[in-house]
Amino acid sequence: MYLDVKELAVRKVRIKKSYEAGLLDFHSNEFRQSGPLDVRATAELVEGHIRVFGQMHTRLEMPCARCLEGVVEEVSRDFDLYYRPMNGLRREEEVQLKEGDTEIGFFEGEGIFVSAVLAELVNLQVPMKTICRSDCRGLCPSCGANLNHENCRCEAPAPDPRLQPLARWKQDWTKKQ
Repeated sequence: MYLDVKELAVRKVRIKKSYEAGLLDFHSNEFRQSGPLDVRATAELVEGHIRVFGQMHTRLEMPCARCLEGVVEEVSRDFDLYYRPMNGLRREEEVQLKEGDTEIGFFEGEGIFVSAVLAELVNLQVPMKTICRSDCRGLCPSCGANLNHENCRCEAPAPDPRLQPLARWKQDWTKKQ
């Protein structure tokens, strides 16, 4: 769906849409959409800016940062976004943004695609690290066994021979105690 500035100047646009998994390009390989992305929003033109506000909800599947098993995360968000046309900027404004401009997105042309707005919102909601559960033991760094399901089959690593004098000193010290 395309939000055209000329159409928004005449009337508000109500958006009630569901995007099935695979329809939106999130420009990321770190997660995949595992449920429909439902959006209810309103778009309007406010002082030359496109304002889009509403709610979105979806489910994302991503790997656990410790054991690499799939984790499903619910993503819900209320949003209220403003977009300003790039052609309305003067050259000096491009170089230095005011503090209020950090809350405004920019668009080129005669409007914006709702799918681009939603993809940005979803990307901003993805956690930096996802853990399947708080007591996840992860993978063995040597053999790669998932320590949540099986014990590691690695042999205990041989002690570093350079540390042998310290090990003997520790043994002697514990005997004296």
